[in-house]
Amino acid sequence: MREEEGPAQRAGAVVLASPRGRAVLGASVCGSAVAFLDVQVVGVALPTIGRELGAGLGVLQWTVNAYTLALAALVLLGGSLGDRFGLRRVFTTGVVWFAVASLACALAPSAEALVAARAVQGVGAALLTPVSLALLQSVLRPQDRARAIGLWSGTTTLATVAAPVVGGALVALDWRLVFALNVPVAAAAVVLARRVPADGPARGEVPRRGLRSLDLGGAALGAVALGAGTWALITAGDSGASPAVLVSAAAAVVLAAVLVLHERRLARRGEPAVVPPALFADRTFSVANGYTLLVYGALSGMGLLLALQLQVSLGYSPLQAGLASLPSSLLLGALSGWAGQLGQRLGVRTMLTAGAALGACGLALLSGASPGDAYAAAVLPGVLVLGLGFSALVAPLTAGVLAAAPQELAGAASGVNNAVARTAGLLAVAALPVLVGLSGEAYADPELLTAGYRAGMLVCAGLVAAAAVLAATLLPRRTTSGTGPAAGG
Repeated sequence: MREEEGPAQRAGAVVLASPRGRAVLGASVCGSAVAFLDVQVVGVALPTIGRELGAGLGVLQWTVNAYTLALAALVLLGGSLGDRFGLRRVFTTGVVWFAVASLACALAPSAEALVAARAVQGVGAALLTPVSLALLQSVLRPQDRARAIGLWSGTTTLATVAAPVVGGALVALDWRLVFALNVPVAAAAVVLARRVPADGPARGEVPRRGLRSLDLGGAALGAVALGAGTWALITAGDSGASPAVLVSAAAAVVLAAVLVLHERRLARRGEPAVVPPALFADRTFSVANGYTLLVYGALSGMGLLLALQLQVSLGYSPLQAGLASLPSSLLLGALSGWAGQLGQRLGVRTMLTAGAALGACGLALLSGASPGDAYAAAVLPGVLVLGLGFSALVAPLTAGVLAAAPQELAGAASGVNNAVARTAGLLAVAALPVLVGLSGEAYADPELLTAGYRAGMLVCAGLVAAAAVLAATLLPRRTTSGTGPAAGG
């Protein structure tokens, strides 16, 4: 029977169980998957890329950082573009952009060309990442949103589980296939997006001053501040507090302060801001983003340290190290949909507090993994507890952030939360090794690495425990997820 366009099929009223609703979810999952998985799959390919392109370690690091910096710095602008020109239009543009850049990566003749293509790829990811989640919040009917976000979290996580295996298999054939794989997935996202109800101005009706009225100054300030801060932290690990590092760090702080003043000034004048201050008037939104900063910083730091410890100190192969965290990822994939629904009944505060408390326990357990330890005794218990904790918090956190924002700012809200998560990861990976005294030489010494690993994992556990306290004390008692503005107080 042919599906007809009616009130139930328009934006804000699409039923998840309908063909159109499943297409909306599928488009969101495919678009998010190519952006999220790219970093993990590329990580498996880095040694082979280095050998074949004659790239040193610094160039290989920028193969990852060029993408992540572009994504983190511009994801706020991507959310604002979605709110201004329509979520479907910006999502499709971002997916196509990402696919073309992926093809350029696959065909890169040199390491320098690959780094440049990766930066362009990050711009495409910044367009599609915040909008992919905002589609679910804006298009689906309210009672389906939490479940859709849970399914989105679970599906993208399951894809993440397969990334090390798929990446290893593709690298064995040709590392360029790692990037070429993005093209058919992106094509599927574009096809599915055609079923998404149109929003925003119709084709040909975009205001002539639409781009000029965007907060490009705010986006530039945020990008430069983030880039300067990240460069300072990474460089400090090699050269210490050199004058260049201190100047860069000071510039990052000053630019961040200027950004805050700039956004407030735009808000007072009634002009659009890349970080609308009105979003932070909602306590749930502000606290949830602080929670995101702590949790995702810890998660990124843990990922770096655990991968090193398993391979250098415990003697795992790269594939074995990837598979070691498989139980945690499977739990997250299997339980995220259920956690999203449970968050609607129990409230965001309960889920975020319990999830972070479990996550901190899991990280503390993992901190004991040492050379000679068996996987079942030293790694698996922490992996399982960590998986249960993050299963409880990921979907309710995302749904709570989006529900706390006005629907017309869904793209900006998702962009802010994505920027916070990406920034947390960048800063944690840059700062944590310096904080626990790990240098380039220490990475190759199991004894030195183990000492730094233990300290770093306990720091990560402390960050997640602090997130649990933050949620328990500052979130409203009966904040809901995915059904509208925060309720209760």
